Amino acid sequence: QVKLVESGGGLVQPGGSLRVSCSASSNISSMDVMGWYRQAPGKQRELVAVITDDGNLNYAASVKGRFTLFGDNGKNILYLQMNSLKPEDTAIYLCNVVKYGYTYWGQGTQVTVSS
Repeated sequence: QVKLVESGGGLVQPGGSLRVSCSASSNISSMDVMGWYRQAPGKQRELVAVITDDGNLNYAASVKGRFTLFGDNGKNILYLQMNSLKPEDTAIYLCNVVKYGYTYWGQGTQVTVSS
């Protein structure tokens, strides 16, 4: 069982930056896959950024060059740094991990980009 707790969401103006965090109850370096998804009202959940245990890092085309996924193994925290935010980035951001074939989700943190 892996527990995930997200934090860091909030309201930010277009063009601004925000960093969301995902604190894991287990060693993040032992995960098969870790990443962030997002879900906007009325839309399907979509992948934002993900990293595999062999170091492959993938970003959605819509965020590439603006978002950066990185982690702190010592603190078991996965971060998503979001720059140049746009109104269309508004969504609930959810942390996701896969470990030993099991998938775990956090409760999500709301990110709202609006002037």
